[in-house]
Amino acid sequence: MTILVAPDSFKGTYTAAQVAAAIAAGIEDAGGVAARLPVADGGEGTFDALCRSLRASPVSVDVVNSWGEPLEAVLGLADDGTAVVEVAQVSGLTAGRSSPADALAASTYGTGLLIAAAVSHGATHILVAAGGSATTDGGAGAVQAIIERGGLHDARITVLSDVTTSFVEAARVFGPQKGADQATVELLEERLTLLAGSYPRNPAGVPRTGAAGGLSGGLWAHFGADLVSGADAVLDAAGFDDYLQTATAVVVGEGRLDSQTGDGKIISAILHRVRNSGRNIPLVAVVGSVCDDLGNYAENFAEIHVATDASAMRAAGKAIAVQ
Repeated sequence: MTILVAPDSFKGTYTAAQVAAAIAAGIEDAGGVAARLPVADGGEGTFDALCRSLRASPVSVDVVNSWGEPLEAVLGLADDGTAVVEVAQVSGLTAGRSSPADALAASTYGTGLLIAAAVSHGATHILVAAGGSATTDGGAGAVQAIIERGGLHDARITVLSDVTTSFVEAARVFGPQKGADQATVELLEERLTLLAGSYPRNPAGVPRTGAAGGLSGGLWAHFGADLVSGADAVLDAAGFDDYLQTATAVVVGEGRLDSQTGDGKIISAILHRVRNSGRNIPLVAVVGSVCDDLGNYAENFAEIHVATDASAMRAAGKAIAVQ
């Protein structure tokens, strides 16, 4: 039997693949068997996780960042016609930026160019990882770019995110993270309200339409995009349930275990699947830190190990294997 190692990234420090490799090495040091399955929830690491699972090949595309500066981006294209597009790579806060970030001016036009490029390369289903955007334009830029380049033809879009925020709420919930002060948040909120009323379908109040500053709502309103949990989509693509059938324990991980972990994050999705498996499978967490407000959520884990570097992750894996 095998210990399934399925961590998210430790944001800004270790990728999910690096975390999985370190923990698995520790398990194997102790004579255990580990299955490495790096995961993500629609934000950082989702592109890599999906491309790995789908065996998607990289395709380079010339696009622009959130402020119109030229940028080379990469999309993933699988043999079955599935493409993977990452918003943060093109329309993120640091994507090729040389000028100051401007929350009001930030546009998803470049993401639209990347989606259109996927269509031109023959994609029939486009997965859009919506985390990490710098934008709150309601997807207006992306919609414009897609339409200018002939539309989607017969391709369909699925937006993956770890948030359920609705369209207009995106300004208040995420605007400050993107550099918007209170006055700018109010302007963004007013703009989203006007856009919602002008779109073919009104996304106001619809769950998940606020992802990436309303990009998901814009794609939903104009192209009928499906809006789904990024965590579940990644787990399905990776064949998580098949791995779970032979697992004696599951190891999860993220940079910080806190009260938001149970709100649409990958660990929450894994916990749900473990509980529904019909088997008593221990869930162990290896994390960079644990917040004081974790409360009763800690009871979901057989063990919690704090590991801030690769050697500590490896030591945690060894400790898990000998239990």
